[in-house]
Amino acid sequence: MTLVKFKNRRRPFNSLMSSDFFDMDNFFDNRLMGRNVFDLDFWNGKRGEPALNIKETEDHFEIELAAPGFSKKDFEVTIDDGCLNIAAEKEISKEEKEKDYTRREFSYNSFERSLQLPDSVKEEAIKAQYKDGILSFNLAKKEEAKKKPPKTIQIA
Repeated sequence: MTLVKFKNRRRPFNSLMSSDFFDMDNFFDNRLMGRNVFDLDFWNGKRGEPALNIKETEDHFEIELAAPGFSKKDFEVTIDDGCLNIAAEKEISKEEKEKDYTRREFSYNSFERSLQLPDSVKEEAIKAQYKDGILSFNLAKKEEAKKKPPKTIQIA
């Protein structure tokens, strides 16, 4: 999945996008071709992908990814060529043995998400935290990308 940050406020499909990030690949690859626009999956994303929130402030981006049932050790987070790659994998297996029966249960969960980072992010300053089923990222902006207050110019 690729998220595209639009530089200006004029965006294609403006009514379909509520933030500066847009899932361009999935929109054109999966969503319009042969899909029912009244299907909830059309608007909520692919099944099996965790929900994602992205918030921009003056000096950083905050990303929250809902991933309940995992632990810190289940995640692999990397940055490669300007992409933040998040992968998780968890396998649970139980076995009970009694005199005349054996019961086995197992489950397997995994997902991968990749986000194209804007050029304004300081990759070396990205921080991550996993708490209460939410994987959170704080992506600091470079100084030159931060909004500066207006400067008054005196006319001579």
